[in-house]
Amino acid sequence: MPTTSTKPRVSHPLFSRIYPRINAFAETHGALGHREELLADATGRIVEIGAGSGANFRHYPPQVEQVIAVEPEPRLRGLATRAAAEAPVPVEVRTGQGEELPVEDSAVDGVVMSLVLCTIPDVPRALGEAARVLRPGGRLYFYEHVRSTNPRFARKQRIVNTVWPVLAGGCSLTCDSEQAIEDAGFSIEQVRRFNFLINGRTTPSSPCIVGIAHKV
Repeated sequence: MPTTSTKPRVSHPLFSRIYPRINAFAETHGALGHREELLADATGRIVEIGAGSGANFRHYPPQVEQVIAVEPEPRLRGLATRAAAEAPVPVEVRTGQGEELPVEDSAVDGVVMSLVLCTIPDVPRALGEAARVLRPGGRLYFYEHVRSTNPRFARKQRIVNTVWPVLAGGCSLTCDSEQAIEDAGFSIEQVRRFNFLINGRTTPSSPCIVGIAHKV
């Protein structure tokens, strides 16, 4: 059962104002395709953890019956609520955090995590919550930027990460999200690893993964 939240309120007033512009820029350089790839096979009832401004909503396919979108940041949650009104599937935006989802046990067919694991302080707990709300055999759909497998680039990420979270709403560049998903007891069905290039160039957050895992 979901627990009563004891976590502090999440608020990133500056980042929440600039993030929609960052996202729009990323979408013009390929992120739209990544979101479509992420959600192409989504079906049934879905929980989206860290919905942000609702950028995924318009990409949910018609086989999705309902999306419960959980977002802790007030300004982003307001943007998500507006985006929900124009979504092609029913979307309910709820206040909450990944570590304490306001959703009943075994209540959904899928959980979506899109560029959010990097921002969650307690990743194992959030993935445990994803497993809790999923029905047996339910799927986890993930799209995340991750720590590079190239040691030299990973070292650069660690250096930049000394300031990156402060500037990027708590986002970390050093997450190994794929390993974290496996460690949480999920079985990865498919994963694509790629570098998200902007105008042909890498950025500290270029190494990415997109894929599907299922609850064992």
